[in-house]
Amino acid sequence: MLKYNVRGENIEVTDALRSYVDKRLKKLEKYFELSQDVIAHVNLKVYRDHSAKVEVTIPLPYLVLRAEETTDDMYRSIDFVSEKLERQIRKYKTRVNRKSREKGLQDFFVETPAEEEKKTGEFDIVRNKRVSLKPMEPEEAILQMDMLGHDFFVFQDAETNGTSVVYRRNDGRYGLIETNE
Repeated sequence: MLKYNVRGENIEVTDALRSYVDKRLKKLEKYFELSQDVIAHVNLKVYRDHSAKVEVTIPLPYLVLRAEETTDDMYRSIDFVSEKLERQIRKYKTRVNRKSREKGLQDFFVETPAEEEKKTGEFDIVRNKRVSLKPMEPEEAILQMDMLGHDFFVFQDAETNGTSVVYRRNDGRYGLIETNE
């Protein structure tokens, strides 16, 4: 069952907004066989120009779903985000299920909340993430990178047990960086 952690920035999260988020994201439950409760993190933001941004992150046992959308209307942003998540699920569900059954994997990627801003030397570190490196093949890492909407992804190569990075090149293809361990 999906539970929702709805948070607002520069906006009060009303019961109407909370129930609308619940109604829209509840439609995603049909795609999963959830044996335990999963918490969807929903962040609603309103900017000075009155645009509304909605970010949704759903950490699942075999993947992390994430989508965001900014429009001039909060409800429209919620609609677009739920549609994006549904497209992601349909696109990747078969591939993820097959790979996870073959490998018997538990988790792909674990995120911890961002720490406070840190300043070191001349560079400003504005966000810090810790990830658990899970053994996977580069193709699975590319799949996870695309689902998260990132340009790179760090993982443990299942074949070499070394730390590797896949990244999206400017020409739209992918690159792989392997470490010598």
